Amino acid sequence: MVSTYDPKLDQVQHQAVNACLAPLCAVAGLAITTVEGIGSAKTALHPCQERIARAHGSQCGFCTPGFVMSMYSLLRSNPGPTEEEIEGAFEGNLCRCTGYRPILEGYKTFAKGYCCGGAGRDGKCCLDGAGEETVEGPSVLFDARQFTPLDPTQEPIFPAALKLQVPPKPLAIRGPRVQWFRPTSLQQLLALRERFPHHNQRGKPQYRMVVGNTEIGIEVKFKGAFYEVLISPSQVPELNQLQLTDEGLLVGAAVTITQLEHKLRELQETLPEHKTRVFAALLEMLRWFAGQQIRNVSAVGGNIINASPISDLNPTFMAAGTKLNLASKESQRTIVMDSSFFVHYKQTSLLPNEVLVSFLVPFSRENEFVYSYKQARRREDDIAIVNAGMRVLLEPSSPHWLVRECALSYGGMSYITVAAKKTQQALLGKPWCESTLNEACRLLLEDLPLAPDAPGGMAEYRLSLVTSFFFKFYLSVLSRVSAQPLPPEVASVPELFTRELVKSSQGFQRVPGDQPSSDVVGRPMMHLSALQQATGEARYMDDIPHIQGELYAGLVLSSHAHARFTVDASRALQMEGVKGFVSAKDVPGSNITGPNMDEEVFADGVVTHFGQIVGVVLAESQPLAQRAAQTVSITYDDLPSVITIEDAIAAKQFYPDKRTVASGDVDSALSAAEHTLEGQVHVGGQDHFYLETQGCLAIPKGENGEMEIIASTQGLHRTQTLAALALNVPANRIVARVKRIGGGFGGKETRSFYLSTAIAVAAHKAQVPVRIMLDRNEDMMTSGGRHPFLGKYKAGFTSEGRITALDLQLYSNAGASLDLSRGVMERAVTHADNAYSFPNVRISGLVCRTNLPSNTAFRGFGGPQGMMASEQLMDDVATYLGIPPEKVRELNFYQDGDATPYGQELPRCHIRRCWSELSTKSQFTERRIKVDEFNKGSRWKKRGLALVPTKYCLAFGAPFLNQGGALLHVYTDGSVLLTHGGMEMGQGLHTKMVQVCTRCLGIPPEKIHIMETSTDTVPNASPTAASSSSDLYGMAVKDCCDQLMERLKPYKEKEPKAGWEHWVERAYFDRVNLSAQGFYRTPDIYFNWDTGKGKLFSYFSYGVGCSEVEVDTLTGDFTVLRTDLMMDVGDSLNPAIDIGQVEGAFTQGLGLFTLEQCVYLEGNQRTQRGQLFTTGPGTYKIPSCSDVPVELNVSLMNHTTNPKAIFSSKGVGEPPLFLAASVFFAIRDAITAARTERGLTGIFKLDSPATCERIRMACVDQFTEQADSAVNKEAKKWTIDV
Repeated sequence: MVSTYDPKLDQVQHQAVNACLAPLCAVAGLAITTVEGIGSAKTALHPCQERIARAHGSQCGFCTPGFVMSMYSLLRSNPGPTEEEIEGAFEGNLCRCTGYRPILEGYKTFAKGYCCGGAGRDGKCCLDGAGEETVEGPSVLFDARQFTPLDPTQEPIFPAALKLQVPPKPLAIRGPRVQWFRPTSLQQLLALRERFPHHNQRGKPQYRMVVGNTEIGIEVKFKGAFYEVLISPSQVPELNQLQLTDEGLLVGAAVTITQLEHKLRELQETLPEHKTRVFAALLEMLRWFAGQQIRNVSAVGGNIINASPISDLNPTFMAAGTKLNLASKESQRTIVMDSSFFVHYKQTSLLPNEVLVSFLVPFSRENEFVYSYKQARRREDDIAIVNAGMRVLLEPSSPHWLVRECALSYGGMSYITVAAKKTQQALLGKPWCESTLNEACRLLLEDLPLAPDAPGGMAEYRLSLVTSFFFKFYLSVLSRVSAQPLPPEVASVPELFTRELVKSSQGFQRVPGDQPSSDVVGRPMMHLSALQQATGEARYMDDIPHIQGELYAGLVLSSHAHARFTVDASRALQMEGVKGFVSAKDVPGSNITGPNMDEEVFADGVVTHFGQIVGVVLAESQPLAQRAAQTVSITYDDLPSVITIEDAIAAKQFYPDKRTVASGDVDSALSAAEHTLEGQVHVGGQDHFYLETQGCLAIPKGENGEMEIIASTQGLHRTQTLAALALNVPANRIVARVKRIGGGFGGKETRSFYLSTAIAVAAHKAQVPVRIMLDRNEDMMTSGGRHPFLGKYKAGFTSEGRITALDLQLYSNAGASLDLSRGVMERAVTHADNAYSFPNVRISGLVCRTNLPSNTAFRGFGGPQGMMASEQLMDDVATYLGIPPEKVRELNFYQDGDATPYGQELPRCHIRRCWSELSTKSQFTERRIKVDEFNKGSRWKKRGLALVPTKYCLAFGAPFLNQGGALLHVYTDGSVLLTHGGMEMGQGLHTKMVQVCTRCLGIPPEKIHIMETSTDTVPNASPTAASSSSDLYGMAVKDCCDQLMERLKPYKEKEPKAGWEHWVERAYFDRVNLSAQGFYRTPDIYFNWDTGKGKLFSYFSYGVGCSEVEVDTLTGDFTVLRTDLMMDVGDSLNPAIDIGQVEGAFTQGLGLFTLEQCVYLEGNQRTQRGQLFTTGPGTYKIPSCSDVPVELNVSLMNHTTNPKAIFSSKGVGEPPLFLAASVFFAIRDAITAARTERGLTGIFKLDSPATCERIRMACVDQFTEQADSAVNKEAKKWTIDV
């Protein structure tokens, strides 16, 4: 939080900012507060910290300080915020674990008139006593009455010394590479601009003005830009004015987006409506402009001068005829922002020594209408795909009003913000009627042509948005001037988007009435590290203090997909502070590495994918190491590359061992089938986007080849053994350890090894500690993700929808090494039946070898991709037969005791019960009627509703991995130190293990501590994955406890009331071993892939999801109105953690199936084919707070005990993810309604993820048809479908 003193108002203003974009120089004279400064788990918590922790809103914890500070900043400015303001405060915050619900619920307790919304017992508010704990335990996940009240009087006081620095003095800071100037007058600023002019030409020194650093910070960090001089005009009075004039609002160029927003709202409330229509259009765009933290510092003038072709504000400024006031040392001038202002990509008509001082946003006039539009991949905090500002001045006439002025400006349709000149001119004098609309749409496509290989791709979609936006504009204006209301079927088109507040409910089984209060199993216990995570005191890998002599590693990565290469690091080695370069020749042991020994620690002569490690530069600091790595020269000789599944099929490039499971006689059943159908399904990849990127610290011990490796990994055992192999030492010389990681989701199960092994080699060569923490773009380029899948099916079925035969062929894109791809395909093949019994079925899988970074484990491990094939089949059969898809699904469900295609029986199969209970809870039948009624009355907005089941199989697919160990020490004071082979990544594993231990030992959780996970305490541990860690380590912990309790039994029997400490003390004096090693192996698991039969899994989990969406068919934008989830987790060990896992998995699945698209380039003169475009949060969008369902109801099934796991529980991390497919099929249902209305029936293509582009283009109408015909289909596209 940044706090500033305003002497005019005599007030201190508090704002949340992104620390990573705030230059230290920019906060001179300001007060900075971080999460560590407001409270501590060691002393006293701030209510902001306490509530997110106790509301179970912190899982991995890496994002938690950001949420805490966003909330804290809001409360410092507004101690009694509304729920709307609280939700708005988190627009710029991302969380990959929780699904946001517990964060919002915890923080809404700060809102005026807070009520839980009936989440307590019997539908009552928890504040009315409905959340009280009974003998069965609490009925809600947290009790808001127990929270510490907020007391604004106890907050830190703004430093008096900083008030004395107002007004600030000029500032000049000269560093070894960069100079920073902060003038305090316009004269000083213009003199600096004269001395340091703005040049765009390469080869000339680059000087820039900076206010919020929101663009320059990105350019420097991720695009290799370097600016020798930075000038901050933030304290120049003329650039900070907000003044009302006779013509409009005069805005200083350094005014922030937040300041402008507040002023525009004030004017909108006080001035006549007809004068504020430009303001209203700007406010509508500002709703979707970045996040609150960016708006707080980003200057409006910077947005103008940056001249981005997708600027959100420039199209509206241009359409409104905004006047720009420019100044240089010699002169001043005023120009109108029109089509001549933007001259080239990110270049304006400003002279090199000119400065934008201010600009005038004009008032609108009577009969003048102004609107703005934007479409992005994600509604909030995202850059535009296309945006527009539109203005028209009409003259009353009969029967139609006439156009007197018209301005149509678009972003995202060229390398600059463009005006549709031909259309604007043609509309003058035309009546505002349908014929003019049609003419305008035709001319717009001529005005704004777009080639298929235009940067950004999506040519057809972007062209459709051009005309769809104008259609919205036309109807918006028509609704204001027409004497008659718009027809009901189009009345919703002009409506501005509004979203209701998020609401939710959680249902779970309470513990038995006779369970002792000291037994916390089954109770919603807070995550063990939640308080430390909320205060910033939880340590992650990169929080380890710097070690004397430590060096930082900078990666040298390949920039070609497949090529021979030579490397020259001489330039880097000449840089001061660079200590060495490490490559394949420096590996003392084996350079061959990986789970299948088919990868290289360092590429040696040939690279096989983008982002492959060629070498490592060692330097004294991170920035220096990264700069030096960029100077390493690599010369490439390209080889043929294979990028897509289709490429691999054509080249027959597969990894060995095709996997097949089958039962019945598929060919005969297909021949005899009443109906047959063929189809295919494509599921795209997904980036893990864990909040903590890959990182590692390797510390050589100086003797006997010993080394300590601290890594952000899910797999310590292989971290240890692969490092030992590369260093040519036994594994016992390497100790790998981890305390916690900031998210993993499978991405750190094996793909952490390529980094930790390379860093171990570097540390060995340098014989000093070496550290690395990847930037987001490095992580995304190198580490792989979820496998893209292609499924091709042929099915036979009856007229009722009963599937009689299925022949399904699956293909996955594994990338350049096998990694875990065979196991991923095995799980896809064994999950493709999902919840359905197919009497005759054959499911086969082939793993494609391509030149992408190796894809790897990801939550679900191939299961979601396999299940998507069967769900697509159900929908296609329903469409073919003209019956509801839920009827086809229900007809084909497994029953208790049925066998899977691989011959494993399904005891305690709960799918039919789960389906029935959720159908009732979600009121599916009643809502189906309402959805159909809505769609009949709305042409351009459609709703969809879908019910989707899941059956997930629990256990590692590789039988040898189904083992776990634990170590337990009891000390003489009665405290217990517990260690096990699993690691904590936010899933609450340590918390559950402590709960297990409390029940087994009969002691409170406060006596038990878990310090870390390491290879020197529990050896040979399987990776923390497969939703099996609670099963494996829970039983191993129980084994430890049972051994100890057996040893303490004589003392308990002799003195039953003496208590734990006494029993321990007596045992110690009797020389009884108070340490125990526990072990567990999952019994009765076997499989033969030659026959495709066996018992591959320990047990099965079931669930059902029901989702309702609303789709804007003109843009492809959608909102999840409501989702109901029911999940079978057995007897929950911890309902708070398990519900959090259900919600987090669902939200990650929502990203997989709708938002998250990995975009690869087709390649041109400046890019390579197969290059990943989506390498950071600017281009890759995970769900945000505004993307989760408006209403989310989660229930854990009651009375579904599981004798196969610890205390009848079930694994929960992965099974719920596929329930997000209910959103995908609800979207498909809405598209079907749109297509049916236009006379389009039958099966249609909708690949996953169902992005706004794919949704819009599937909703075929006159606008998409016009756009489609305007694009040359023979031309090369900008992107490849991978």
